[in-house]
Amino acid sequence: MSELSLVTPPARTDTPPQRRDRTNLLRTVLKRLVTALFVLLCTATVSFFLVRLSGDPVKILLPPDATAQQEHVLRASLGLDRPLLTQYLDYLWGLLRLDFGDSLVYGQPVREILADRLPATLELAAAALAVTLVIAIPAGIFAAMRRGRGSDNTVMTGVLLGQSTPPFWVGILLILVFAVWLHALPASGYGNLANLVLPAITLAVYSVAVVARLLRSSLIDVLSSDHIRSARAKGFGPLKVVLTHGLRNASLPVVTVVGLEVGNLLGGAILTERVFSWPGVGQLTIEAISNRDFPLVQATVLFFAATFVVVNLLVDLSYSFLDPRVRTSR
Repeated sequence: MSELSLVTPPARTDTPPQRRDRTNLLRTVLKRLVTALFVLLCTATVSFFLVRLSGDPVKILLPPDATAQQEHVLRASLGLDRPLLTQYLDYLWGLLRLDFGDSLVYGQPVREILADRLPATLELAAAALAVTLVIAIPAGIFAAMRRGRGSDNTVMTGVLLGQSTPPFWVGILLILVFAVWLHALPASGYGNLANLVLPAITLAVYSVAVVARLLRSSLIDVLSSDHIRSARAKGFGPLKVVLTHGLRNASLPVVTVVGLEVGNLLGGAILTERVFSWPGVGQLTIEAISNRDFPLVQATVLFFAATFVVVNLLVDLSYSFLDPRVRTSR
């Protein structure tokens, strides 16, 4: 036998593509989770110290004619007489146990108060997101297909107005028209679909403008690519080309913006809930800031920060399913 036949071929060290993809995805998720925890820790720290710069809550909780002894007793009962570092470490220890403390004003656990107000905010944000997608996606597709024409200019003018108009002003205008003049919809309240219409539209106006504008721009870039020209050469109609071949390729930046807008919808609900007296977390945040309710302010700020972090993580993970090139590059 020759020497070549006695040589054992080297073992294959190539990692299967599917296993490599799972490893890369797991590594990406772990990195994002570590970053998310660091962001939440920074948010909790900043909110803890900044909220204490707003003043002493004891001055608000007690009547104006309260004595210094009464203030001292109340401050001690709330734990505000302890060193600031001790209060901070106790706060972090509570966060590890998902204990946000008790509200200074309501006297209830902050976790229970948030649980009561959260459904209203989620309902409003979900309705606003639905309005955004229902209006923005058709508007963006229509404008991209009619690029440079009068209808495209009309849509882009509406988008510009939506981006430049303050949401609280939109809410006041909608109340004036539909509640005061037409008596068609209630100006405030909570509990049925009619109460949800005006706040959802108000909250969605800016998001509609952002998503429609980005989708139009992304589609215009995709429609000029070679594979789109090949699809047109095969005799596919314009709408089928856009929906079948163009929309998915143009969806990656849109998904990013939609994910960010989910966080913006929850954060932007603060002013919208105030205008329409909507009993959600946004309204609760304003009340907590006005009352210097330290634990409640800290919890609501952390809630909004956690929402942005979770949404961004989900958006990052969705890239792997929308574009295989992103999955293989990680």
